[in-house]
Amino acid sequence: MNDIDKLRVMLPHWIDHNQGHGGEFAQWAEKLTADSPEVAQLLRDAVQSLQEAQIRLEEALDKAGGPLEAPGGQSGSGHEHNHKHNHEHSHEHEHG
Repeated sequence: MNDIDKLRVMLPHWIDHNQGHGGEFAQWAEKLTADSPEVAQLLRDAVQSLQEAQIRLEEALDKAGGPLEAPGGQSGSGHEHNHKHNHEHSHEHEHG
């Protein structure tokens, strides 16, 4: 599998992952609006940046030829990679 094909497998996952984090940032911004408006605004700014990144990721996927199934029949958004999220303290990824 060449690098473009690998990217066509990975990009759908990155797009989904990016959307998930944007949603979390927006929820936290809403929670913090009254108590910490400056932090809430920074989170809203981060959401906007992620939305812009989302557009670029989708354009990259389109230019690369669209989603490609990984070997074994799994699409990019469903491939196995053992995600670990601890949203209270840190964010780790273990790729296997």
